[in-house]
Amino acid sequence: MMESLESNRMFDRRLLAKRRGRAARGFHGVSFLKQRAVADVCERLDFINRRFEIVLDIGSHGRYLAETLAENRDLAAKIGFVAACDLSSAYFAGKNEPGFVADEDHMPLANQSLDLVVSTLGLHWVNDVPGFLAQVRLALRPDGLFLASFLGGRTLQELRACLAQAETEAHGEPQPRVSPFADAQDGAQLLQRAGFALPVADSDVVTVRYANMFGLLRDLKAMGETAAFAAKPTRKLTRSLIARAADLYQSHHADPDGRIRATFELITLTGWAPHASQQKPLRPGSARMRLADALGTQEISTGIKPGDDVAS
Repeated sequence: MMESLESNRMFDRRLLAKRRGRAARGFHGVSFLKQRAVADVCERLDFINRRFEIVLDIGSHGRYLAETLAENRDLAAKIGFVAACDLSSAYFAGKNEPGFVADEDHMPLANQSLDLVVSTLGLHWVNDVPGFLAQVRLALRPDGLFLASFLGGRTLQELRACLAQAETEAHGEPQPRVSPFADAQDGAQLLQRAGFALPVADSDVVTVRYANMFGLLRDLKAMGETAAFAAKPTRKLTRSLIARAADLYQSHHADPDGRIRATFELITLTGWAPHASQQKPLRPGSARMRLADALGTQEISTGIKPGDDVAS
């Protein structure tokens, strides 16, 4: 999975921008994942007792973050100016609000210019995730915060399996049809690699129910979340393959009422730009209290020293 994250060009960003633009007009009607991701980010901000003067919302889909922050008086008091950017200009068309077009693969960010950077439902489309995270870290002022929520490895696991089985039955082997997604461990490691302090990654699984697989596919298209591989599959998905996948989906992933389940995993990352005031782990051997004292027990020596052979 780490290799998929670091691929130089796994995704066709121009195609993604085009699809995002087409989806803009009706996006609010299928924005349940976006709203969930923004809510997760805001929940974490709610526990942080400090103010962020300059905020950048990357992959904004409009002003979801800014509007959610404004609705909460306590959160609004912690936030200064919020600038929003998106891969498609369609999300800012005809709106007198601060927003600009930017591609996560090539972000125009000045060093130490931001106090808070937020990315919701965008990181899973970035070709060079380590490079993007390094850029964000450099753009943050000391003790600045990065928060991201993106689709993780269990996302669309049912759809992936059914498409793969249908194609294997017809052609002997499947081709990539659903984008690969990272897991929480990948995210935490990448934060640490990019130089973030106190990296944290956690995940939440959202299950959405549909009448059938075609309803799921319609929502993915309306979200602008359909696969956009740079290397296109050599075989097209035929109607018969899609119909077979839908039958498999209905057979394996339907509830007693006949509605199917679709899994979406939201992974949330938290990382801080290093600062001298931040808590640091103790050096080995620097503890001032013995574990036995903390537990209220008596320490008993085993007689074994480091390096001794303990094999029987």
